[in-house]
Amino acid sequence: MITLSNKHAFQFMVASGALAFDGRGWPWEWPLRWMGLLDPSLFTVVTKTLTRQPRPGNLRWTKPWQVVKRLPHGAVNAIGLTNPGIEWWCREIGPQVASYPWPLLVSLEADQGNDLLEMIRMLEDFPIKGIELNTSCPNTTTEGKRTLERTLKICYAAKRATRHPLLLKVGVTHDYQGLSRALTGIVEAIAINSVPWGVVFPDQPSPLAGFGGGGVSGKVIQPWTWKAVEELAKLRQVPVIGPSVWEYEDIDELFRLGARAVSFGSLFLHHPWRPTRLVRRWLREH
Repeated sequence: MITLSNKHAFQFMVASGALAFDGRGWPWEWPLRWMGLLDPSLFTVVTKTLTRQPRPGNLRWTKPWQVVKRLPHGAVNAIGLTNPGIEWWCREIGPQVASYPWPLLVSLEADQGNDLLEMIRMLEDFPIKGIELNTSCPNTTTEGKRTLERTLKICYAAKRATRHPLLLKVGVTHDYQGLSRALTGIVEAIAINSVPWGVVFPDQPSPLAGFGGGGVSGKVIQPWTWKAVEELAKLRQVPVIGPSVWEYEDIDELFRLGARAVSFGSLFLHHPWRPTRLVRRWLREH
């Protein structure tokens, strides 16, 4: 497993993008961090996914709610990997990583093989704790093309190219059991991504239909993501990170299902102070 100086940090993770590109959070979350209501040092933070070149995606900062909609106990988004590109990260964020009091993993979009290997090489000298290979994004046109063989090829190439531990992010529509069986010793853990709208609500039109439907996250997708956690844990191959935490009881339930860590994602969107509150309570009681 990924070794961290904070023994609790790997137990509790921030899903890709929930605290921006560095763990300090989005500007509207900064006051909570300054007041201590949001404490990134309790978590291993995964950055918002980066691509080789800047990607506009669907997000427009003047109208962010066009592509993000809250749901009861969750959210749906069709942001589409909007990001300023890895060169920006290496220039603006990378030199500061050593000063952060929280472990940081960098998430990379793992579609184009050559671009991925180049990005991995660009991260080699930064004191990050690992690299997340995002092979599952419901908001991209390549989502349906990511076969088992293609994903394995990406992971094997990434393993040869880096000294950093690797984390694989997959979707519930992928052959995650086959990936787990084939990737023992290659990736340190498997994370579960948001679920395509059509899987969760097959008979309902998405409020983001104009952007392809989007990916659903939060408590509403627990039947799908927790099923994947339980199946992956029973394989006893690659450790699995339990997603979709929404309430305090979810933490113990995910550990009971066999997760080695739990991840907070869209809960930050609804109640950005609650993940810190829940983890502090768990640490007191355990």
